[in-house]
Amino acid sequence: MSKKAFVALVTCFNEDETINFAATRAQVRRQVEAGNNIMCAGTNGDFSALTYDEKVRLTEEVVDEVGGRVDVIVNAGMPATFETLKLAREFDRIGVTAIAVITPFFIACTQEGLVRHFSTVADAVSTPVYLYDIPARTQNHIEPETAERLSAHGNIAGIKDSGGAKETLEAYLAISARVPGFEVYSGPDHLVLWSLQNGAAGCISGLGNAMPQVLAGILDAYNAGDLAEAERQQAIFTRFRTDLYGLGFPPALVKRALYLTDPSVGASRQPALLPDAEQDRKIAEILARYELT
Repeated sequence: MSKKAFVALVTCFNEDETINFAATRAQVRRQVEAGNNIMCAGTNGDFSALTYDEKVRLTEEVVDEVGGRVDVIVNAGMPATFETLKLAREFDRIGVTAIAVITPFFIACTQEGLVRHFSTVADAVSTPVYLYDIPARTQNHIEPETAERLSAHGNIAGIKDSGGAKETLEAYLAISARVPGFEVYSGPDHLVLWSLQNGAAGCISGLGNAMPQVLAGILDAYNAGDLAEAERQQAIFTRFRTDLYGLGFPPALVKRALYLTDPSVGASRQPALLPDAEQDRKIAEILARYELT
């Protein structure tokens, strides 16, 4: 089975911080044309700054724009199971390919609490559910033992790992090797090829917003059996990641890099970091170096 690349799509905003749906649709088309699948309302999509109704409409707009050409995953995760459940049911109605559920944030959870949370959501929808682990942002981590327990649920199809720890990713991949139908999607952009080679079903990339063709190129070359080309594309992706993320918070930098090439994507909602002229100059230099201007 071919491996898949998803881009954790940015949400575009107008100057008054309302969502620019036309610009967001343009970003969807850009990714589809490059050959990538879409994840919306994720970390790179400013999901924590969106209202309930905005998430529902955003998902409807993305699914409509995709028109069945590629897969669409949407993140339903919120601090409370109650709201996560409501969102998941709406996404189930809209007809997405899968529903990701980020671990609750702000509320400290036990592993047993996480099992109840994810199981409750997966019980309530027919769309496959993927666990979404990003402990640096949520302060709640899905331990590999917990992921293995949840892998037995008939509607939990896998996990998106954005923890950044190779050891945890290896542990999730070991579960995938033991449990048929439980997929792992890697989040760290420097580990895309490594993850594919070690059993991941694909990746979900934030950096792909700024470099869609290279991300697609890694997957295309790997799926075609051209490891040398996949390694070449991964090396470019990794260098770009190192250069760009060395300037600060990754999602904000991806959004700003996009803005400097296409102002229609807008800035992030406040209280995100305000643009800085010196940082913009450095980002512009990086974009020029990789011929992305």
